[in-house]
Amino acid sequence: MTDTPPSSAADPASIRRNRLIALGASVAVIALGWAGYSWLSGSDSQETDDAYVNGHVVAVTPQVAGAVIRIGADNSDRVTAGTTLVEIDASDARIALAAAEADLARAVRNVRGLLATNARFDAEIAVAQANLDKARADLSQRQAIANTGAVTGEDVRHARDAVRSAEAIVAAAGEARAQALVQTSGATLASHPDVQAAAERVRAAALSLARTRIVAPVGGMVAQRSVQLGRRVAPGDRLMAVVPLDGLWIDANFQEVQLDGICPGQPATVIADVYGRRVTYHGRVADIEAGSGAAFALLPAQNATGNWIKVVQRVPVRILLDPVELTREPLRIGLSTKVTIDTGHCGPKAEPGAPQSESVALYDAQAHEADATVARVIAANIGRQP
Repeated sequence: MTDTPPSSAADPASIRRNRLIALGASVAVIALGWAGYSWLSGSDSQETDDAYVNGHVVAVTPQVAGAVIRIGADNSDRVTAGTTLVEIDASDARIALAAAEADLARAVRNVRGLLATNARFDAEIAVAQANLDKARADLSQRQAIANTGAVTGEDVRHARDAVRSAEAIVAAAGEARAQALVQTSGATLASHPDVQAAAERVRAAALSLARTRIVAPVGGMVAQRSVQLGRRVAPGDRLMAVVPLDGLWIDANFQEVQLDGICPGQPATVIADVYGRRVTYHGRVADIEAGSGAAFALLPAQNATGNWIKVVQRVPVRILLDPVELTREPLRIGLSTKVTIDTGHCGPKAEPGAPQSESVALYDAQAHEADATVARVIAANIGRQP
């Protein structure tokens, strides 16, 4: 019996199998080591690609009814706060304002007449009192010489009647003055109820005229224009929208198991798909939203029954971006992004911008113009400059 000679070279299949086993073992060891390190040290960042650009969409709506006669901006136009976007036919508003100004002028003149009447009644009372004093003096003189026969009893009786008549005139003048004081007591020209009511009608008409010119409440880009020339609009109709592109933020939807460790003020980096990795935005966590996306959905999930499947929820985390970076590399609402939050420590809470302050200033300016119109009408009807 002859022995089989040993092979001079190892089987290639066995060598390949041994190498794959060694490589798999190495990968497993590395994975276990990394998992152990992550578990012992904890992760200092959270990351998600379920994140999108969001921002304010400021609706432009009319406050008065009328037909549109001019449109000053279209989609994708850049506008500043106060730019005229839409003009409404102001003919009816001008007529209403003219009528209100006439009513205010009439009220001012009537109240001026009432105040002047008070002074006239004071003068009439003084005259009536003087006549009464004279009649009493005449009666006293006639009574003193009546016994001497210098005057008759009839003269004394006439003098006594004259005193009674003068007393009645004084009483009537006093009552008339009291009646006039009821209409002006405790009131000046500007604070009289008739003048105030007419002034408020002028303010309302002046505001209605100013509101026929619809202006941009904030600066930004025009979007969602639906208004057309000639259309009759009513208060509350949505005409277009303005998006302040310098106040955008990121809504990053993290899984609920990732929220532990995320807190306001933490720094975050954002990469937008539109620019790729060549542009990195820096921001800070504003806060975690009040509920998950499913909780605020139009039809929220109902898991009251027993046959439900647990699904990991996602909760939006708002991240405020640097306005300077947004100006340099602008974004648009709805773009996809990838967000990484440094959860190592919490920083100072980021404060969001307030574009609404611009619109408040515009509305205050309209109110001041209405007040100036009231002051002008009052001043013109009392004979002095406003």
